[in-house]
Amino acid sequence: MKKIILASGSPRRRELLEQIGVKFEIHKAEGEEKITSSIPEEAVKELSLQKAKEVSGKYDGDVIIGADTVVAVDGQILGKPADRADAVRMLRLLQGKEHQVITGVTVILKESGKTVSFAEVTKVYIFPMTEEQIEQYIETGEPMDKAGAYGIQGKFAVYVSGIEGDYNNVVGLPVGRLYQETLAAGVDLLL
Repeated sequence: MKKIILASGSPRRRELLEQIGVKFEIHKAEGEEKITSSIPEEAVKELSLQKAKEVSGKYDGDVIIGADTVVAVDGQILGKPADRADAVRMLRLLQGKEHQVITGVTVILKESGKTVSFAEVTKVYIFPMTEEQIEQYIETGEPMDKAGAYGIQGKFAVYVSGIEGDYNNVVGLPVGRLYQETLAAGVDLLL
């Protein structure tokens, strides 16, 4: 049986892999993330590759999965908020309009020497929010560890008017595409 490692400490990514039946270990990448591209799809692929490479160099595993998610709105890349004021700024940018959630995934397949890397994009539409609603949502504490300062699977769901694309991608890991991409590369994550 192959040893699969998730190079992420995200509880949401862990839950999504568990949901589809993948058996894996978690070894979080700790290195400093460096973005050299202003193109969101390239930036997240770059970050996911950095995470996968770091963990691959430290731990013995057959399949290493790195992932990173950002939110893009009006040409800006939004990661996790630095503080409360940053979360307010992000939610003001998102409210009442469409944005993109982009997750970059890199899978290092040690046996074959292959590296699979892709970016999944989902459009998310947000209802208009009042300042009071933004403040109330921030009070929940939920936005502080999430790209774009919100979690679609949590309390923020009441402000989501719709999505186009993969819901799991917005949560943090496009597991359907991950499975299909690794399968095409010769590895079945479920076996």
